[in-house]
Formats: sequence, C-alpha cells, structure tokens
Amino acid sequence: MTETYGPGPAESPLIIKLLIMHQLFRLVLGQKDLSRAGDLFSLDDSEIEDSLTEALEQIKIISSSSDYQTNNNDQAVVEICITRITTAIRETASIEEHAKALVGLWDSCLEHSLRPSGKDEDAPHAKIASDIMSCILQNYNRPRVMALAIPIAVKFLHRSNKELCRDMSNYLSLAAITKADLLADHTDVIVKSILQAVLMKSNKDHGTKDHHMQDHLRSSVLSQ
Repeated sequence: MTETYGPGPAESPLIIKLLIMHQLFRLVLGQKDLSRAGDLFSLDDSEIEDSLTEALEQIKIISSSSDYQTNNNDQAVVEICITRITTAIRETASIEEHAKALVGLWDSCLEHSLRPSGKDEDAPHAKIASDIMSCILQNYNRPRVMALAIPIAVKFLHRSNKELCRDMSNYLSLAAITKADLLADHTDVIVKSILQAVLMKSNKDHGTKDHHMQDHLRSSVLSQ
C-alpha cells in the first residue's frame, strides 16, 4: 500500500493562502508570471477584494526571498501586484480590513536595505515601502489604521533613505494635527523629523522658515 503525504507544516499555510486567492492572483504570485500580471487590472475591484490580504502575505514571502533584490522579474511582479492591490483598497474603501497585512508587508521592508543605489535608483524594498506608505498614511484620520501604522512609520524615520523619511514626515505631520494622541509615545523623534521636513520644504519653496507651521506642529504633539 502506497502512503501519501500532505504538505508539511511549513508549506500548509502557503498552499491554503494560494488556494483561497483569486485564480489570477494565484497564477501571477504563485508562478511569478510577469506576462499575466497586467491582466489583474482587467478585473473589477469587487472580484479581488476578498483576496487582497492573502495576496499581500504572498508578496511578503516573495519579497523576503534571498534573491529578491537581484531578481528583476520578481520585483516587477511585486510592483504591479502592489499597485493593483492598493488601487483596489482605495476604490473599495477597505483599508481597515487589509491594514494588518499591509502593515506587515511594510514592516518587513525594514529588514532589508532601503539605501538608494549608486545610480540614484530606489532600492527594491524602498519602492515597496513607498507605495504602501501612501496607501496607509493617506488614512491618517482612521484611528484603527493609524494605531497599527504609526509604530512602524516611526521606524522609517531612522533609516538612510532621505526621500522616504521626508515623505513619512509629511504624512505624520497630518496625523499630528488630527490624531496627535496616537503619536504621544513617539513625540521626540516625530517632532524632530517633522520640523526638519517642514523647514526643508519651506526653505525650498519660500526661502524662509515657516514658524507658524512649526509652532503648530510642536504644540499639537507636545500638548498630549
């Protein structure tokens, strides 16, 4: 009698996630099929909404592989899929349903280099972080989303990617004005980063320091 064996403990969750994804996501992410990735945009948002969390978790697996930073095919597949996913999340207003998976993928980017290459090109994981950042932090008025996102967002302020840090500071400045209580535990590092970003932007746009905005941001956070 021939014995059959199911998937091992480490494989089972991955197989299950692939099975419950929309079949096109399953094909594109399971086989890393760049030739079919663009077809995801032919699907209605409602067709793929239930697959978004599983797709994000699969992207995390792909982007965490040892050869991801040198694998152009995998990078292209991931970039297209993230664009499709974040578009669907915005159009279906389902950020709260998928926030945990988004933040999980975002956090995983911190485990890799975010430093731009010598050609001034963004590092692969910096691209992922940037795309997810805008999707998450545009929802700065949603406390449940921000409660998950802010502890991770603050970590990016310490990384060696000036553009990513600047953009993060700009988004956090909005959160500081509307939901400052969520930032209270991170006051010092956020205030310094936000004021630096505002000063840089003010000097670039006007050649002067925007004291009013700086004072408002400082009082908004420190008063909590």
